[in-house]
Amino acid sequence: MFALARSELIQIFRNRAVLVTSFVMPLAVSAFFLYRHELFAEIGSLGYIAAIVMFTVCGFGLYASAVTTLASRRQNLFLKRLRSTAAGDSRILAGLVLPVTVIALVQVAAILTVLGVVTGAPGDLGLLVVAVLATVAMMIGLGLATAGLTNSPEHAQVTTLPVSLGVIAVASWVGITGTGDLALLKRLLPGGAATELVVGAWNGGVALTDSLLLLAPTLAWVVVAVSLAARLFRWEPRR
Repeated sequence: MFALARSELIQIFRNRAVLVTSFVMPLAVSAFFLYRHELFAEIGSLGYIAAIVMFTVCGFGLYASAVTTLASRRQNLFLKRLRSTAAGDSRILAGLVLPVTVIALVQVAAILTVLGVVTGAPGDLGLLVVAVLATVAMMIGLGLATAGLTNSPEHAQVTTLPVSLGVIAVASWVGITGTGDLALLKRLLPGGAATELVVGAWNGGVALTDSLLLLAPTLAWVVVAVSLAARLFRWEPRR
């Protein structure tokens, strides 16, 4: 698995499209939010900025890059060849998505650290870490499911837009307006509960029981995404 992950990491740095999606776009957007953090803190809060940064990195740097990678490896029959080896399906998929996952986690950690240095430390660091990890798991699951519907790396530019832009839109909606109105709907949408959890963890004042309740919808989306991936994922190109 790790040998495959190392090979994929090398391919990422050789692929301009994946490199831009994984690094340039998330970092550019995050830098903008950090630069204008006072303005966005007035619109929402510092927790809102943290949530938007997290979903920007996870939506483009992790989710879209994972779908593009898997679609590319399927198109050139690399997935088919890997499946004929002794490695199991789960180890193959883990090796392929591990590099973009690690890159996304490093980016989120680095950007949120800078935000904490500039504006002050988050109120509950442990809860923030849990929220980030749950979000990453959800986006990986959604990436595997979307990869099953994606025929080529070029097609990935289309198939990934609804989810990548959708979770950012939900994060903005919840981060700015809160969950005073339409709370159930906002929490059930992908990214809604995670956004509320990040906002609460950064701003402070979230009770343990409330945080566990907010984790449930995100973990439920992980289960749904993995179930969809099991049904939709293909190892060979569609004919």
